[in-house]
Amino acid sequence: MKDKEYNLEEDLEKFGERIIDLLKKVPKNTITIPIINQLVKSGTSIGANYMEANGASSKRDFKNKIYICKKETMETKHWLRMLAKAYEKVQEECRELWQEAHGYAKLFSKITGTLNKK
Repeated sequence: MKDKEYNLEEDLEKFGERIIDLLKKVPKNTITIPIINQLVKSGTSIGANYMEANGASSKRDFKNKIYICKKETMETKHWLRMLAKAYEKVQEECRELWQEAHGYAKLFSKITGTLNKK
């Protein structure tokens, strides 16, 4: 059985892959190009930063990387909402990914809250 840490890494990698798959469906125009660029950056960096957190050199470094995960997750939620408005054909997929990102944001908030108590 895989441990929770490994599963979260895998889940975040799959989340980033689903962001990429979503963005491949979106036509490029003056409205969607900036949204695509921002969303691919924020949506795929959550997993990368979480992996960096797991390899952190200190508790302070770990806390910083987890905080970045939280910030990138919040940004991803914003861009998903903007994409749903800009290209309504992917609205439902954006909603599903937004819900998943919201869950990650709550998780990272809980982690950062716990780390602040220590």
